[in-house]
Amino acid sequence: MFLSSCRLVLSSQKHLRWFRQSFANMADEAKKLAAYAAVDNHVQARQLILQHGLTLSDLDRHPELDVAIDGADEVDTELTLIKGGGGCLTQEKIVAGCSKHFVVIADYRKNSKALGQQWKKGVPIEVIPMAYVPVSRMIAKCFGGEANLRMAVSKAGPVVTDNSNFILDWKFEQALNWKEVNTAIKMIPGVVETGLFVSMAERAYFGMEDGSVQVRDALVK
Repeated sequence: MFLSSCRLVLSSQKHLRWFRQSFANMADEAKKLAAYAAVDNHVQARQLILQHGLTLSDLDRHPELDVAIDGADEVDTELTLIKGGGGCLTQEKIVAGCSKHFVVIADYRKNSKALGQQWKKGVPIEVIPMAYVPVSRMIAKCFGGEANLRMAVSKAGPVVTDNSNFILDWKFEQALNWKEVNTAIKMIPGVVETGLFVSMAERAYFGMEDGSVQVRDALVK
């Protein structure tokens, strides 16, 4: 009886690992489909890539970009984004801001009616290290929720960005006017940038579970 129970547990664990891996692979494939669709529609570079290759550049040499294509942690119905789950929100926002057209690619899990519906880790906010405590308190006081210092996983201490700053993850309690909130948070001394991308993306491509790609355009205001 004990041996049978052990086999049942091992079998269940094996199937659970298989299910998680299959789900992750499905999401990855969905995101790839969205990326292919975005490139096909916004970048005419196949022949250039084949004939000449791509040259790595930077904003010093090319401060104005024709198009930027990037992912997102969450996208709402108005194409307001949460970005910065990977810690590069400031540099990503600079690139998006230097682009004539900013396009988002994501899998179906990132598609939400309202921010916070799918993404539960909060809005990343990059801050000067000495200011993370007063900034976190000010955000909680003004907008509710809590802003916690992001800690590193593979090493001791907090996550440090490429700009040598810290990241607060603000877990908000309800939907807000994100344009006003974004502006207000950036006015707090010590805040470098937020992971709220408001009125920046003009189109989003979502790779769906069935292999299709759903396209959403920003509302014309």
